[in-house]
Amino acid sequence: MFTKIYERFKRFIKENYKELIVYIIVLVLVTYPLPYYIYIGGGIEDLNKRIDLKSNETGSYNMAYVKEMHATIPTYLLSFVIKTWDLESINALKFSEDEDDRNIDIREKLYLEEANNNAIINAYTKAEKDVEIIDNSYKVIYISEYSDTNIQIGDTLVSVNGVKINNNTEYKEYIKTLEVNSKVEVIVKRNEELVTCYAKLIEKDNEKIMGLYLVNVIDYKVDPPINLSFKWNESGPSAGFMLSLAIYDKLVSEDLTKGRMIVGTGTIDINGNVGAIGGVKYKLMGAVQSKADIFFVPGENYEEAMEVKKKFNYDIKVVKVDTLDDAINYLKNTKK
Repeated sequence: MFTKIYERFKRFIKENYKELIVYIIVLVLVTYPLPYYIYIGGGIEDLNKRIDLKSNETGSYNMAYVKEMHATIPTYLLSFVIKTWDLESINALKFSEDEDDRNIDIREKLYLEEANNNAIINAYTKAEKDVEIIDNSYKVIYISEYSDTNIQIGDTLVSVNGVKINNNTEYKEYIKTLEVNSKVEVIVKRNEELVTCYAKLIEKDNEKIMGLYLVNVIDYKVDPPINLSFKWNESGPSAGFMLSLAIYDKLVSEDLTKGRMIVGTGTIDINGNVGAIGGVKYKLMGAVQSKADIFFVPGENYEEAMEVKKKFNYDIKVVKVDTLDDAINYLKNTKK
């Protein structure tokens, strides 16, 4: 039986090998990934799906995102023809050309964690709800190519030479007191265990550093309690501002949406400042396609957003925000 199947298979290959070769070549051309991403548009996501607090909103808060795909040879060529497609090198997401994709993923997840913490703390503080900061920690998101250390990406700094790391300012001030080229003992938390590492102090641009890039992760308690749910493939800091605004509106009695569909983007720091993001053009397009009433945009991205609005004659209110307070005050003082 197997002999007959084998003979048929050989005959099929012999009779159709030319077509099979063409098919394989086409398949490779269509599916082989190139080191580029193509941004093809934008979309929005209702933040009510991410926050478990009850709400009296008559409208909605939505985070904006960019739709992208990994480039192949056909889509790479099409990106030069389709005006709304933009090509971006994968290296643009990297701190260095040799950084692997796993490290990028870890960094983006840590950015999301930091953004979520900042969003919650800002919203609860502004709404005058109970917030208790239990601990600050600093996680490593990148190790520069000129560093000399056995610390790993994802490690949490605990102490340097026995000095506990309480905040970024204290950390930098302590590093200044050390000698360049000295080897320091660094305790890190890795996979919930304390690990003793080393780092050699170097000087870069007249500053003493260990060559580590860090994000601030805050351990806290809030009342009422809150849980956030993000999808496994969602990461990065660009939804932080809108998340904070949405949480704030759920904590106060006033309905700031007033029936409006509100879309926006921007990072948020621990002090409520809204930071710039990428892909604002696509995020604005997504808001318009969803028929949003308002698009909040960071001050640094405002001119770009207005150029896109004027170019395509979009019927949407684009509002510049530099702080969380800017957005809250705008919503309080405007009607649909």
